[in-house]
Amino acid sequence: MGNSLLEIRDLRVVYETEEATVFAVNGVDLELNPGETLGIVGETGAGKTTTALSIMGLLPPEIGFVRGGTIKLDGVDITTASEEQMTSIRGRVASMVFQDPMTSLNPIMTVGAQIAEVYELHRQGMSREERERRVCEMLEMVGIPADRRVEYPHQFSGGMKQRVGIALALACEPKLLIADEPTTALDVTIQAQMLRLMQELKTRLQTAVLLITHDFGVVAETCDRVAVMYAGEIVEEGPIEAIFESKRRHPYTEGLFGSIPDLTTVTRRLTPIEGAMPDPTNPPTGCGFYDRCPRRAERCALEKPQPRRSNGHSVRCHFV
Repeated sequence: MGNSLLEIRDLRVVYETEEATVFAVNGVDLELNPGETLGIVGETGAGKTTTALSIMGLLPPEIGFVRGGTIKLDGVDITTASEEQMTSIRGRVASMVFQDPMTSLNPIMTVGAQIAEVYELHRQGMSREERERRVCEMLEMVGIPADRRVEYPHQFSGGMKQRVGIALALACEPKLLIADEPTTALDVTIQAQMLRLMQELKTRLQTAVLLITHDFGVVAETCDRVAVMYAGEIVEEGPIEAIFESKRRHPYTEGLFGSIPDLTTVTRRLTPIEGAMPDPTNPPTGCGFYDRCPRRAERCALEKPQPRRSNGHSVRCHFV
């Protein structure tokens, strides 16, 4: 495992319902080192959040299952860990900022009580006065006045709720912070504040960050490395410079960049990626991007491409 804090190998996750089996994650490999920020980008339905929930052991019970591979977090294999082990890991070793703070916070508990609950679980020797002091410090650290700890989530704006979510996730200074679309539904001013806050906290606490987003601008601002996810697979992964500047990118990555407005070019329309992702209940034999790829050949429909690696940059394509 080396010095990696998080190491995922050949992860496969399915959702089994009465109607069908959904193949959500199909052989994902990822590594994350202490103090590093890794961005995962891709369309809705690519498997980004499912990967994050697998790391936290929070797949929906009775329908979500890890069907292969390993997830090693700080030396512990999450795929074989007991619920008791996971309870000790969540909040202490790894925490998650969920996409929607409206539903991730408890509406009938004050925000201060919710943060204090983390200390009650993971810092059992801490006195009540010390817990209260730490709650105040965490709220102040994310820019919320400590005297608002007695208020309930509905009394906060969307951006303030997200700050509470970050305070909750960082209360016990975890080694890994998973941020699932932390700036979704926030206006651009609040987005900038949130990203600045996460960078400051990362520097202060040396926390590794796994950032899930659709926004390449957010990635460029905050990440050290990027993984591009499509149809449950990592189709490209590498340092931020390689993804943004390389001429040997995956066709899907090219399509994502083609959908971004360019302030130096006058154009009437953006260039969208035509078509849709393949049916996750019936994954293709060959390349998942075959139907939408401008470079496709017969080989792509029959043979799944293997990653081609160069200087830490990996591209899963036959023709790159």
